[in-house]
Amino acid sequence: MRKPRDFDAELKALEDKARELKTRKVQQLGELVIATGADELSPGELAGALVAIAETTDTAKREAWAKRGVMFFESRSRRTAPASQRNVRGAQTQSGSPQSPAGGTGSQ
Repeated sequence: MRKPRDFDAELKALEDKARELKTRKVQQLGELVIATGADELSPGELAGALVAIAETTDTAKREAWAKRGVMFFESRSRRTAPASQRNVRGAQTQSGSPQSPAGGTGSQ
């Protein structure tokens, strides 16, 4: 005979996991704001910028922002990577398409 399932315990475990995931997401978003320097903006400025970005349907702008974000994270990982890994990553990015982090329409 099978042992009856404890639905209350399973539900509590799922709720705890959901709470943990939400907490981790909030923490990671906060870290992202700090890492990009956006923590120097007022809450109103930051919220306004995020609302404008979320409402943007221009695919070209969104792709430019995504590329700029990738470059941001790649440059951060190169700064924190050991020297042996830094050279490998630098060679990989140089062999791709040449793009300047400050260039393009990504800041709009």
